Amino acid sequence: MNEIILAIFQAIELIVELDPKLIQITKLSLYISLTATLIGSLISIPIGGMIYYYEFWGKRTIINLIQTLYSVPTVLVGLFLFLLISQQGPFGFLKLLFTPTGMIIGQVLLILPLLIGFTITALVGVSTQIKELAISLGASTYQTIITIIIEARYAIMSAVILGFGRAISEVGVAILIGGNIRGFTRTFTTAISLETSRGNLVLSIALGFILLSLSLVINFLLNYLQGKD
Repeated sequence: MNEIILAIFQAIELIVELDPKLIQITKLSLYISLTATLIGSLISIPIGGMIYYYEFWGKRTIINLIQTLYSVPTVLVGLFLFLLISQQGPFGFLKLLFTPTGMIIGQVLLILPLLIGFTITALVGVSTQIKELAISLGASTYQTIITIIIEARYAIMSAVILGFGRAISEVGVAILIGGNIRGFTRTFTTAISLETSRGNLVLSIALGFILLSLSLVINFLLNYLQGKD
């Protein structure tokens, strides 16, 4: 027990002293997850808007499929992408395996269903009068969708924050696609797993504290945005 308490204090000391290894892992983790969240948002919000706006055959089935993919295991996403970008895969020539770029692509694939589904849910919550008013004023389909998205902006921002939280805390894609290479693709989750297996509890706890702090920030932002709705 005393060793654990000592490790906790040493972990806090690492954070206060801005340990270079700790900073490097933190910066890389944030870069990968923030980039993936931005790209995922730019793709999913328009798609979610179009799925919400248009009525077509199979719409309910597509939405159910998207919702089913919310909880897809990250290791399956990692395996799927690995098969595509490995040397024997169809996109092996791009040399994305064991690179930050490959990890970003993996995290984008992981959070897309969540972002699309939550965008649709957010738009459904907007009063139909907004849509009808925009159409009656002569707004085009594009302008109407944009108007509804703006009206649901806080709920959509909450979805984006949730997507970031899922991205930064995942481990399957990070290991299979990133390879956990020191100084190049090692992130929070892979570093914690590795250092704990090595018995280096101090660094693991320090990384855990930072990840927990990010979770608290995400929760605070979600509560704030939900209060705006």
